[in-house]
Amino acid sequence: MAVSKDPRPCSIADALALVGEKYSLLVLREVCLGNGRFDQLVRNIGAPRDILATRLKRLVEAGILTKSPYSERPRRFEYRPTRAGLELEPVLLTLKEWGDRHLHRDGDLPMVMEHVCGHEFVPVVTCRACGDEVRHEDLTAHPQASGWTTTGPTAA
Repeated sequence: MAVSKDPRPCSIADALALVGEKYSLLVLREVCLGNGRFDQLVRNIGAPRDILATRLKRLVEAGILTKSPYSERPRRFEYRPTRAGLELEPVLLTLKEWGDRHLHRDGDLPMVMEHVCGHEFVPVVTCRACGDEVRHEDLTAHPQASGWTTTGPTAA
């Protein structure tokens, strides 16, 4: 009975391979805040310039950011989120909320987001079909990858 040595096929793993590195997510935070120039990114993220340049190149190649010149002499670029990049913003906001709740319990929050309605924005995951808030106990996983169940690989 041979069992697969490959990890579970997973969209989370695939996404993390692209944006799961600390500086990549912080680049996304900054460009979503409107800070897309290289010097702003270096200052606000604290990443070494060479590592930041590598992350930016990868995010552009993946279609998460666009790169457009804002100066010809010297030639300098600004990075902006693409549609795919903007679709990652709810992930960042949910991660921020988790950090606010579990790492900043003293209430001393590094940043507060305000919704257009004028209230503090607190993200909540809801079901698109019924609109209810999603709770762990309400979810059931249905593996779609051949040879896998929720508990792991099936026998070959």
